[in-house]
Amino acid sequence: MIPAHVSKPDSTDLLAQDTLRIGRFLDAAIAPSTSKAYQADWRHFADWCQTRTIPPSAASPLDIAAWLSYLAETGRRASGIARARAALVSFFQNRDDNPAKAPGVDRVMAGIRRTLGTAPTRKRAATADILCAMLDQCPTCWSGQRDRALLALGFAGALRRSELVALTVSDLRFQDDGVMVTIRRGKTDQDGAGQVIGIPNGRRVRPVEALQTWLATAGITHGPLFRGITRHGYLSDRPLSDRSVADIVKKYAKAAGFDPAFFSGHSLRAGFVTSGAQTGQDALALARVTRHKNLTVLQSYVRDDAPLTNHPGNAFL
Repeated sequence: MIPAHVSKPDSTDLLAQDTLRIGRFLDAAIAPSTSKAYQADWRHFADWCQTRTIPPSAASPLDIAAWLSYLAETGRRASGIARARAALVSFFQNRDDNPAKAPGVDRVMAGIRRTLGTAPTRKRAATADILCAMLDQCPTCWSGQRDRALLALGFAGALRRSELVALTVSDLRFQDDGVMVTIRRGKTDQDGAGQVIGIPNGRRVRPVEALQTWLATAGITHGPLFRGITRHGYLSDRPLSDRSVADIVKKYAKAAGFDPAFFSGHSLRAGFVTSGAQTGQDALALARVTRHKNLTVLQSYVRDDAPLTNHPGNAFL
């Protein structure tokens, strides 16, 4: 079925299978995670409308502005409110006078951003030192070996959690000095052109060793790289969820003596960039690993936990 927020073909001559094909590719135009978030926002809006006897599909710009204001008053961040508005823009896109795009709604959003601020809530970077402390907490059981490989590879490849759980054995090409990893699809590669990064063997984190140990111990020769393990010790054939990556990072951060509330799945990616910046690595070299096209965006990943480390003034002050 074609979602309500996606334009439907208006020809009545289409065969049923044509409509299904079109609907499948229209669905693919929006990332599954975005579509899921939009659906949740729409349900919230519909529930809010119901309490005010407003038909959601006939909402006016004033209704939408009132809902966005309600979200701001109840504690949602500006970024979340912007996404909620985007969900309504998508849902109403078939209307010539899309109410979510009305100038009045623009002004309300500007006021929300100005009032709440737009600075992101940043999690702590799992730098090389922190990561090694986390790896020391990984037990030798199956789950511990899997978690060690996941943490080490996620850090060494500056991988997003969605990229980590999407990896399969066929995406790996081992060499004497490391492993080449093919990332089939990423946040900045929605069309699936694919990107290849190299990960060295390393001397501290040793991501390749951790990865090979996990594959050999679990007997994984094909399919998903990081999988669930049942409570009875059976290996699943399904990949971990991206939520699981965040849970694993928090688990080992806590075990290493850090407050898990300050860590997330993104801490691995930010940790690689921050460690690189603190040790004076070239920004372009870092960008080859992180696959950033914009160095300004890359800079935003650096957590300034140690502003005196590698300070330029050390050379002349």
